Amino acid sequence: MRDNRPILEMLDRLGVGYTLVCHEDVHTMEDLAPIEAQLGARFFRNLFLTNRQKTMLYLLLIVGDKPFRTAEVSKALGVARLSFGSAELLEEKLGVHPGAVNPLSLLFDTEREIRLVCDRDILQQTRVCMHPGSNGMSVVMDTKDLFERILPHLGVTPTWIGITGEA
Repeated sequence: MRDNRPILEMLDRLGVGYTLVCHEDVHTMEDLAPIEAQLGARFFRNLFLTNRQKTMLYLLLIVGDKPFRTAEVSKALGVARLSFGSAELLEEKLGVHPGAVNPLSLLFDTEREIRLVCDRDILQQTRVCMHPGSNGMSVVMDTKDLFERILPHLGVTPTWIGITGEA
């Protein structure tokens, strides 16, 4: 697994205000509830997706409690069939394992192979939580800093879509 220090160093270099907490490894959205309460912000789900041919890679950010429907996202992106990318492919491209991927991990996508796709409802959250490369720690920051400072610094422009979670 990749060292998360470069992510934290990037946040510091950019002057992004954040709070970092270390905790037991978490594996489900339910495990995150006490951390959300402690930090006063919500996590979004980060889904690593690929097309059937595995020629296009996506990182989808979706509001945590919203149902994910592959067909809805595929249609919004104009992609015939999306599926979850393998743990091996995720490790190869970003150096993280499932459960630890997040938009900060795009720091390691030096070839800019991964397209960031975001649920518009994330913008309703003033602060967001994520794991900076390890699911044994969490960082909380202003949503605005993520989308207006960090991602532009990385050269990443999100594709915004409306996700209803309905079939």
